[in-house]
Amino acid sequence: MNPICIVDDESSIGTTIAGILRDEGYQAVVFPDAESFWHKLDIMEPSLVLLDVWLPGMDGMQLLKRLRERYPLLPVIMMSGHARIEAAVAAIKDGAYDFLEKPLHLEVLVDKVKSALKHRPASRDADLPSDTRLEIADADLSIPPGTVEVSDSPVPQRTIKGNVVLNGIGLLSGRNTGIILNPLGINEGIVYQTLDGHSIKGHITSVEDYSQPGAKKTFSANSTALYNGRRKVRTVEHLMAVLSMYGITNVLIKVDEEIPNVDGSAKDFCDLIEEAGLVEQSAFTKVAIIRSKIGVGNEGRQEKHLYAEPFEGFEISMRVDYPPPIGEQVLSFNPAKDSFKKEIAPARSFNTFENIEMAQKLGKVGGGYLNSHIIMYDGKVINTELRYADEFVRHKILDLIGDLYLLGLPISGRITANMTSHGYNQALVQRLYQAVQSSTR
Repeated sequence: MNPICIVDDESSIGTTIAGILRDEGYQAVVFPDAESFWHKLDIMEPSLVLLDVWLPGMDGMQLLKRLRERYPLLPVIMMSGHARIEAAVAAIKDGAYDFLEKPLHLEVLVDKVKSALKHRPASRDADLPSDTRLEIADADLSIPPGTVEVSDSPVPQRTIKGNVVLNGIGLLSGRNTGIILNPLGINEGIVYQTLDGHSIKGHITSVEDYSQPGAKKTFSANSTALYNGRRKVRTVEHLMAVLSMYGITNVLIKVDEEIPNVDGSAKDFCDLIEEAGLVEQSAFTKVAIIRSKIGVGNEGRQEKHLYAEPFEGFEISMRVDYPPPIGEQVLSFNPAKDSFKKEIAPARSFNTFENIEMAQKLGKVGGGYLNSHIIMYDGKVINTELRYADEFVRHKILDLIGDLYLLGLPISGRITANMTSHGYNQALVQRLYQAVQSSTR
């Protein structure tokens, strides 16, 4: 379910409501004013809004009218401690689902939330993760000792032999873009460099939402973006997956804000690395060995979850179950037995026509989506032939491999994923990184 959004300028009230809802099993996000909430709607669609009447700047009634125009089916419950019955009637007439008086009563709040969600008309794409929204993942950072062990590996570090170039269209910007890959020395890692000389590490600590406090983390579900406080590099996940599978530990990637997406898969990056050639270096890699289970999310069959557990080698098991034409797809990938280049890298990104159209109207994505996605409409793929019958789950594995490499180390363990996107991937990597930090200390 998409998050419940609470818009209230009294932080204590917003925090209290969010806590109550989370105890009831809901995802909840708090906003202090209408403007910050409205801005987030570009990348997030709420399941319900709890909206205070009196807000700084744009007030609750003004925001309600804008919400009715943008999301006619979105339930909104208005709240106020200073309103008379006339205000409640006006709110209902303007399209609010219900009205709550402050101070709020726990039982009344929970009952009204359940009622609003129960009577909301279902969206036919509600179960399909949109490339234009946010994911809220449990990223509790309390890690039991010994969860991950960092150990020396007999595998040498690697870089590329020479410089190579790839051009294409940016997925989000729709503009022509490109990358130049250069060799790097031992222990230098994966480094992105913008055209004006800013360096950004290809590491989980560079993910824009990394420093958020709290157990509930909000991550972008659409792609993986890295940020150094001044410059950003977007859509790095497919390239990171290829670097991981080819064992490249040191490389400089020069880029203008966005990695070219080409056809929505990673096969062109495989060709690029093979064109460059590989060089084994005079130092060895370290490996993160999973010693006990660690994960995010709830492990119900229809719940998003993702966890790592002990395993000799590296393996990913992924399950998705979305509306037609996808359905349930389950696949395991083990690079020691299976070919990444043939079986995973060619799998393309996917989304619905409705999600892409909405994102383009909002100016959040460019024309890169149209030529680099499997596009679905009315239960059918409308723009291409599938490369595999289960291309959707294969692409999810591709994304996960790329996000896992943000740990900065190869992993020895089995990764099990259910219905997850980049938000959960990044939340798991953040937990793994905290476990690595604990191990090295």
